[in-house]
Amino acid sequence: MVNENPWNPDPKPPRPGGGGWWFLLLLAVGALIALLAWRFPGNLETDRDWLRVVYLVGLLALVSGGVMMGRRRRLRETVKQIAAWAGIAVIAIAGYSYRFEIESVGNRMLAELVPGYGVVTGDESMVFRVGDDGHFWVRAVVDGVTMDFLVDTGASDVALTRSDARRLGFDLDALAYIQPYTTANGVVYGAPVILGEVVVGPIRLTDVAASVNQAPMGGPSLLGMSFLGRLGAYEVRNGSLTLRQ
Repeated sequence: MVNENPWNPDPKPPRPGGGGWWFLLLLAVGALIALLAWRFPGNLETDRDWLRVVYLVGLLALVSGGVMMGRRRRLRETVKQIAAWAGIAVIAIAGYSYRFEIESVGNRMLAELVPGYGVVTGDESMVFRVGDDGHFWVRAVVDGVTMDFLVDTGASDVALTRSDARRLGFDLDALAYIQPYTTANGVVYGAPVILGEVVVGPIRLTDVAASVNQAPMGGPSLLGMSFLGRLGAYEVRNGSLTLRQ
């Protein structure tokens, strides 16, 4: 087509190629992979790790291609896009580097907000904050079932409510309620049972003595001395309960 206006010459044709950008992009990606492999040794050993790298590189190439191949995109806008993605990469690397610290902060926040949610300390102990009701609650996994217990040092055994015992698979009608327990409300009877495994964070006890109340307890299951007494130590200080195996 001939330009009919001599005072308005034809615009310059678009520049072909752009391969230089792709070369720089591939060079930057290779340098980033090498940096991560050096900074975090052992994380690129399996096929799954490399497949993840290929996926991320492909995603980066797709996004970068959209940025670089966009029509009439100015150099300044392209530089801004590259700077933005570089910032995202830096934040991602920083988050991965401090992932354990971030996880620890999150766990501490949950421990403050959720009753029974404990925090694992450096010596593989569990620390629980006192609840709003003034009691300590412990979330445990009993034979694969997650349960919340009220800590009671005055209870000789782990005392299960009938509903919790049913969740653990006990046949309440087949149990023998022959064990007397003295409580503030008088003598009650419970059925002796054995819990195969009680896990609280890194703490794991097997064959824990427990009992199932014959009558409704009117409260939660109790984490008594048949569990606490087998620990290496338990301590209450400054509004925190610490359990050590």
